[in-house]
Amino acid sequence: MRIRVIPTLLLHKGGLIKSVQFKNYHYVGDPINTVKIFNEKEVDEITVIDIDATKENRPPNFKQIAEIASEAFMPMAYGGGVSTLDEIKKILFCGYEKVIVNKALHNNINLVTQAANSVGSQSIVASIDVKKNLFGAYKIYTDNGKNSTNKNPIQFAKDVANAGVGEILINNIDADGTYKGFDINLIRSIASAVNIPVIAVGGAASVEDFYKAKIAGASAVAAGSFFVFQRPHQAVLISYPTQTELKEKLFK
Repeated sequence: MRIRVIPTLLLHKGGLIKSVQFKNYHYVGDPINTVKIFNEKEVDEITVIDIDATKENRPPNFKQIAEIASEAFMPMAYGGGVSTLDEIKKILFCGYEKVIVNKALHNNINLVTQAANSVGSQSIVASIDVKKNLFGAYKIYTDNGKNSTNKNPIQFAKDVANAGVGEILINNIDADGTYKGFDINLIRSIASAVNIPVIAVGGAASVEDFYKAKIAGASAVAAGSFFVFQRPHQAVLISYPTQTELKEKLFK
């Protein structure tokens, strides 16, 4: 099965950053220049997430995200500060194929039903950020991993699927930026619970990690650090596996 391989770009104060476990931000460059580099590398898709919008209780920065989309030759998805149907429509008008909804899922799950009916399920992605609590149970967190909803991610994945989203982006906060690999158990649990595509993100260090996520049921894999840092010194270097490497190690 041919699965998508998606760089994830995090917007913070106008620039791009990468985090570790949703903390310890590291500036990695200008979003326009980064998208231009990914154009040359023929990436499948790009996800852009403004991590400030919800925290600052403001809508998306439509001017900036439209500028980013205007430079992209690949499908784009945007998330951050999305809370109304009008905002969803405006993001799509800016040139994005998909809109990612996170906190609004918990405040108003009817939003995704309205959006799916209006613009189509294929355009709506539910973002679910998960980490284990003190008792070792998976719980969903919002606000950049700061606030626990105390919700079970498997049941919630079923709920948002039933509400009409077209995809689920599942992110393990504890794995974010650690290069320890995806949380395979979490991916398998979510993928087996729903009948819509699941995008795995959080912890990728190699194409082999992508393959493991695929075997666990992921329809797409996303990563941040893997695509923007050169290890071991974490120098910023925008990269993407060659099509030959993907064919040999992932699309087998």
